Amino acid sequence: MLDPLTMREDPLHSTSACHRGQIGNEDRRILRELAKGVAEVAALPIQAERARLWRALNQRKPERAMVLAQTTCLVPEADLQCKEPMCRQWEWALRWKLYRHEHIRDDYPCTDFLDIRYAVDVSDYGVTEERIYGEIDGFGAYKVNPPIKSPEDFEKLRPRHIAVDHEATDRRVETAEGILGDILQVRKQGEALCRNMLSRKLIHLRGYDQFLIDMYDNPDLLHQMMAFLRDETLREWEIYEREGVLSLNNSPDHIRGTGGVACTDELPSRDFDGHVRMQDMVCFGESQESVGVGPDLFYEFVLQYQLPLMNRFGSVDYGCCEPQDGKFDLLFEHIPRLCSVSVLPWGNREEAAERLADRHVYAYKPHPGVLELPEPDYETAEKELRETLGIAAGCCVSLTMKAELTADTADRAERWTDIAQRVVAEAA
Repeated sequence: MLDPLTMREDPLHSTSACHRGQIGNEDRRILRELAKGVAEVAALPIQAERARLWRALNQRKPERAMVLAQTTCLVPEADLQCKEPMCRQWEWALRWKLYRHEHIRDDYPCTDFLDIRYAVDVSDYGVTEERIYGEIDGFGAYKVNPPIKSPEDFEKLRPRHIAVDHEATDRRVETAEGILGDILQVRKQGEALCRNMLSRKLIHLRGYDQFLIDMYDNPDLLHQMMAFLRDETLREWEIYEREGVLSLNNSPDHIRGTGGVACTDELPSRDFDGHVRMQDMVCFGESQESVGVGPDLFYEFVLQYQLPLMNRFGSVDYGCCEPQDGKFDLLFEHIPRLCSVSVLPWGNREEAAERLADRHVYAYKPHPGVLELPEPDYETAEKELRETLGIAAGCCVSLTMKAELTADTADRAERWTDIAQRVVAEAA
């Protein structure tokens, strides 16, 4: 299951089916009590008001800057009480909503949806990617041992095999509805992020250093690999579209890749008939690996391959943790339905404000380091927020804090949110 605020796979997600008969009474009781709490919170008037404000921002008619704390690990696995693995996944999702309501006073609306992920199996590209981590395996920075070490290795690449298990998915939905359907809206959730990150896929196959070197020493191979990844990503999304696995991502609880909430009335398309297509969705494009690449090379080796994917969608967000300094003209010229652009403290905030103006969402992500230090620096955090709101006066601003916090430091997100809301109110 994808955590809507971290864009990560929930470690509790399992493809195993569970049946109502396998779920004990205590698990049922725990889930139903939590669900009742979520339903009560979701019905509060503040949730509809938050959604309304996000819609206004996304239509570029903001009433104020919007605040989102996009943090991890708010609910430690040790706090879960259910026994059955699938129930523990649902329990985590429900406790996460309740924790946010009680502690994180940002603008994220709490909804009464319980998402059930489609059972989808996706293979690799015919080669094995190796990641070498530091002291903690699977966490933090890593080095890639690329499987494509020479032009001849390109022949090893194969299309991914994608299999959707509709029966397993329907069993999960039936089980969830049998336990919680009279309290919450059980929602099938498939591919909703549609993250267009071709350069990320490329470096896992070729290596980061080699990605940069190939622009000069082996451009033909780099073009060949990017074209392969473009075509494969589009084929994958077309399979999801055909199989009914794409999910609308414009609800009050859907997070933009650039930061903020994607809630909008501008999607789905006017001819939407219930079957979700790419044109009914928001696409998230990014290329963090191109942060040190100039505009010309960025267009030649990255953006031109992303465009056929992004421009199939009804709306496009661009940028993750990479500033778009010097690249705004490319985005404006080639992405006609561009809505939101990520802005970073290590980029040129003034250039972003001038270029985005009131035509695109200025999706600012404050520096996470001020919260991740052994002793958080709230004074610096507040100063940064005030400076940014001053620079971006007249822009359509969202403020999204993405900090790597643990359950032991989750109170820092609470403190930052309170500061951000106060600064926004004073600037309004």
